Amino acid sequence: MASRPGSGPPRRSGGRRADRSDSGDERNIEDTVVKLYRCATVVKGGRRFSFGALVVVGDRLGQVGYGYGKANEVPMAVEKGIKLARRVMFRVPLKGTTIPHRVMGKFGASRVMMIPAAPGTGVIAGAAPRAVLQLAGVKDVLTKCYGSTSPKNLVKATINGLKALRTRKMVESLRGVTLDLPPEPEPLKAAVSVAAGAEGLPVSGAAPEVLPGRSAPQFPAAGEEAPHEA
Repeated sequence: MASRPGSGPPRRSGGRRADRSDSGDERNIEDTVVKLYRCATVVKGGRRFSFGALVVVGDRLGQVGYGYGKANEVPMAVEKGIKLARRVMFRVPLKGTTIPHRVMGKFGASRVMMIPAAPGTGVIAGAAPRAVLQLAGVKDVLTKCYGSTSPKNLVKATINGLKALRTRKMVESLRGVTLDLPPEPEPLKAAVSVAAGAEGLPVSGAAPEVLPGRSAPQFPAAGEEAPHEA
């Protein structure tokens, strides 16, 4: 089949792609093919096949979108899906590496529950919600799917849930009030030595802890024997 003039060679799905936005700056946008669909129609001469591609695009920095393209060839269907997905990209409010609050996304007979998770948890999700969450920049989240497990419905339900997310500042600006809530906790710093903290040993470079009523422990010098208690 002859290619369209100016279409260029087909590109591989799932790779990194440089895009130039309307403002003129460059940004890296990735795309992932979630599902390929093949449709066959019976005609007088046999069967005629066409393909559909469900594609998700995002920059892993808070922007994500999805698209569904149909064509007689797989590369053309993927290209159509990418163009449509880039056209409907939107901003996802994030809280560090997770989402601000628990949310339920719904579409058709599918529902996707998304729950914030602690740093290091990862994206616990199926194939379709995982593609959307990872390209949106979410690194720690728990999900649970209910109802239909169709990839199309799950992707749309996940997008519906992400669009419903609101941060505290967004709620305050929408209502025009200041919420009387405790300040948001800051992320905890990593421990210097996990093993030392678990065993109750002093961290390297710190003085040993002295309990009340007891003297500091005496350590023998090099070449001396440890004193024996009576």
